[in-house]
Amino acid sequence: MKAPPMRNTRLTLTWMAAALLAGCSMTPAYVRPEAPVAPQWPMTTDAVQAGHAHTAANVLWQDFIDDARLRELVAMALQNNRDLRAALANLEQARAQYQIRKADQLPTIQAGVTGNRQPKTDGSGDISSAYSAGLSLASWEIDFFGRIASLKDAALAQFLATQEARNAVQTSLVASVSSTWLSLQTNNELLALTQRTLVTREDSLRLVRLRFEQGVASALDLRQAESLLASARATLAQQQRLRALDVNALTQLVGQTLPDTLLELRSSTEARSALREVPVGLPSDLLEHRPDIRQAEQQLVAAHANIGAARAAFFPRIALTASAGTASSALSGLFQSGSWGWTLAPQAMLPIFDSGRNQANLEAAQASRDLALAQYEKAIQTAFREVADALAGYATLGPQLQAQQEQVQAEAERFRLADLRYRNGVASHLEVLDAQRTLFASQQALTQTQLAQRQNQIALYKAVGGGWKAPPAAESALAQ
Repeated sequence: MKAPPMRNTRLTLTWMAAALLAGCSMTPAYVRPEAPVAPQWPMTTDAVQAGHAHTAANVLWQDFIDDARLRELVAMALQNNRDLRAALANLEQARAQYQIRKADQLPTIQAGVTGNRQPKTDGSGDISSAYSAGLSLASWEIDFFGRIASLKDAALAQFLATQEARNAVQTSLVASVSSTWLSLQTNNELLALTQRTLVTREDSLRLVRLRFEQGVASALDLRQAESLLASARATLAQQQRLRALDVNALTQLVGQTLPDTLLELRSSTEARSALREVPVGLPSDLLEHRPDIRQAEQQLVAAHANIGAARAAFFPRIALTASAGTASSALSGLFQSGSWGWTLAPQAMLPIFDSGRNQANLEAAQASRDLALAQYEKAIQTAFREVADALAGYATLGPQLQAQQEQVQAEAERFRLADLRYRNGVASHLEVLDAQRTLFASQQALTQTQLAQRQNQIALYKAVGGGWKAPPAAESALAQ
């Protein structure tokens, strides 16, 4: 059943010409949109501006975190955190989807063996047999107008977007573990401060009660001392609860039970020096280093590719079906005395009437592109604001911390003098209690501001795109 030689030659030439011309792309050219933000940061200090040549995205989290215990916790979280595992699973799923789209560009060749036995229709009662074996190519679409190539490009962009989503999860995880650990250390410090204050107020109450029994102190002094002691006990319970909540949050982030050696407070100075300074860079650096912006841009690229696929649907689809093999009436002679043959059947289908389906698909793809563009620009603006907020904290938390340190020193001296005056009978106990209460409040505020400064440092590191490092050959390997 061979086709005439001249016809076979024409079909072959037609197929070769279509194959040579395959790859024409209907995808609109992608040009990165202008960043809708200012070229400079607001409220930048000289120290921040001086580091613009080297950004935090180039600083690995191992170099940013200077505390060995915190580095160990982050490493454990990167190994066990379930959100990161889910992001990795999504990445593998997107990789497989890209491979599927990539495989659509190549023909699928199958090997098959069939057999058929049935009674003859001549009334003789004999059985007729037919066996065949061979290779077949089932409806391979020659991508003349780039529809399949556009879908492959969209799948690649979605894979890269998923990869950036995984990087964003890692950045957030490093920041969350660091911030929660610092919060835990601060609550440990506040717990120790409250315990010391509780001891001081218990001693003060014993002294006031003794003076009250001797008729030197009034009942008002006694009740005020009791009130301050009860307040310290309430604060102690609150700090114990906050510490437990931090431990629970840190356990979930890390993904396993944590050893006490990584949680206990060794010294407040050690916790304050757990992080290093962050080089910021320029707003334009965010486009290259923020994983969420890179993710939004890849989704915009995918939307452009989907427009190409929707445009190509208006043009003919050229498909090729072919087979080659042997047939025989006896199974034993299938590969010996069988009849060899082949078929080649190209097909071109041009949409004529589809009730506007292709036009609607194109409009939907264009709307998706506009949505992706708006989300990309929003991601840039959000990133700019986060960095600007962190820089505002960088510029103002330092002077605030210095002022509160001076306040604590002044209140500590005030309490010492008030207590000395009271013990010498010069001042009332109300003056001592007021000084004691104000000192405790100022010490708490100082500790909280120190935490805010360190957490702002983490927020700045996260905002400029630190905390992850791109795999060296992931994109190039997939683009082969």
